[in-house]
Amino acid sequence: MKRKVTKAIFPVAGMGTRFLPATKSVPKEIMTLVDRPLIQYAIDEARAAGIKEFLFVTSRGKGALEDYFDIAPTLEAKLRKDGKTELLDLLKSTNMESGAIAYIRQHKALGLGHAVWCARRLITNEPFAVILPDDVIAAEKPCLQQMVEAHEETGGCVVAAMEVPHDKVSSYGVLDIKEDMGAMVSVKGMVEKPAVGTEPSNLAVIGRYILTPHVLRNLNKIKQGAGGEIQLTDAIAKEIEQGRDVYGYRFRGQRFDCGSKAGFLQATVAFGLAREDLRDEFLQYLNEMVSLQQAAQ
Repeated sequence: MKRKVTKAIFPVAGMGTRFLPATKSVPKEIMTLVDRPLIQYAIDEARAAGIKEFLFVTSRGKGALEDYFDIAPTLEAKLRKDGKTELLDLLKSTNMESGAIAYIRQHKALGLGHAVWCARRLITNEPFAVILPDDVIAAEKPCLQQMVEAHEETGGCVVAAMEVPHDKVSSYGVLDIKEDMGAMVSVKGMVEKPAVGTEPSNLAVIGRYILTPHVLRNLNKIKQGAGGEIQLTDAIAKEIEQGRDVYGYRFRGQRFDCGSKAGFLQATVAFGLAREDLRDEFLQYLNEMVSLQQAAQ
């Protein structure tokens, strides 16, 4: 009987240097995309997939991130007194049950593999998810939910995958495909950030994973890889070497790299236009801006 995926690791220890000076005092993960912080999108996706325990790998200076999921009794009392029930319900939706969240400190920035390894003592002999909040995915059915359903059929490790332009592959972990079955691909190898022209495919891994506890044991033995970091990709590749199954899953949805300024702005436009309460006014403004730029040219 396959174990259900009920735990997720959220690596949120990064310093967010690409968004300085904002991230000098504000954790990148609570920067706001329309009216919700990035971490809320990740939490909502995890909840939809059946995740019950949320493991945050943090670092110094992330106190605001921890506070975000706490209750706000003074604010709740004010909204209740003013009869603002919709806002009160919205606020309560961000609260997490006591004991549902655990925070683990990553003292040194040694890469994604190391961040996942830091949470090893809170994972028993069960599959678990890893979600990178920088990757925000707009999808009718949340990406991780799609992956959990696929994992129930396949077992093993499942990584979210998408085709990327060949000149961009050096920024990703890339899959070496054994068998292409459409939405699912069987994987015979993985390469972290290959040089352009050496990539085995252009099917890249993005920030959603369902992993077996074997991966944590592999991380115990992994040495520093690409970029001088402990790569999660290397630990997953070890699964293949050891004869266990690894799959890539072509998810249905649009991924935004909110770890970059351009990606964050693109996501803001896409999510803003998807909101009925914002669409008309926002679209009018965008059209006016395009017209002004065209006139200036």
